[in-house]
Amino acid sequence: SRLTGLIFFAFAVLLLIAFAVPDTGLLRDLAGGALWLGLLLASARSLDQSFAVELENGALEGLVLWPVPAHTLFYGKALANLLLLLLVALAITPLCFALYDPPLRGDPLLLLGILLLGTAGIAAPGTLVAALTAQARGASALLPLLLFPLVVPVILCASRATTLLLEGDPMHQVDDWMLILAIFNAVHWSLDAALFTRVVDEG
Repeated sequence: SRLTGLIFFAFAVLLLIAFAVPDTGLLRDLAGGALWLGLLLASARSLDQSFAVELENGALEGLVLWPVPAHTLFYGKALANLLLLLLVALAITPLCFALYDPPLRGDPLLLLGILLLGTAGIAAPGTLVAALTAQARGASALLPLLLFPLVVPVILCASRATTLLLEGDPMHQVDDWMLILAIFNAVHWSLDAALFTRVVDEG
């Protein structure tokens, strides 16, 4: 299935990084960043197929003609993408712990919060970019080129928050990084819906 393929792909990224770093201590330090790199690359593969079903037999045009606002379609797609990415994140996080053996000195519930905010921060702009590139030639290559610059702040914040949670956060910086993630999500989940409406109307 699609979910299983994405989990194996993300796990393969974690394995490649683990094999490339022979130093066990350094590997523990890289756990947070490796986790989010795996999720980022898996998201590109997932979002590439986001509108694949709708493109078959002109189904996307049919959805656009429904008597509902276009942003409703965006939120439906974005939430579906978020759920898929979150499931991948929940599946590979234990695998990351098994491979990299990092400590967990923070609250596990905060880790769940970081995973939710981080995957949501990828899903919203990712859905917009997937709609932009769905009918373009070479969409599989174009999507990551457009998506990755948009989600760099998400990956940086989520990686830093995850690393602090693993290694210890004596200055309580995790809350600040999560606040930045929340602001990023608020901006993109509102702005991208409006932009999606224009993309659909012009498409």
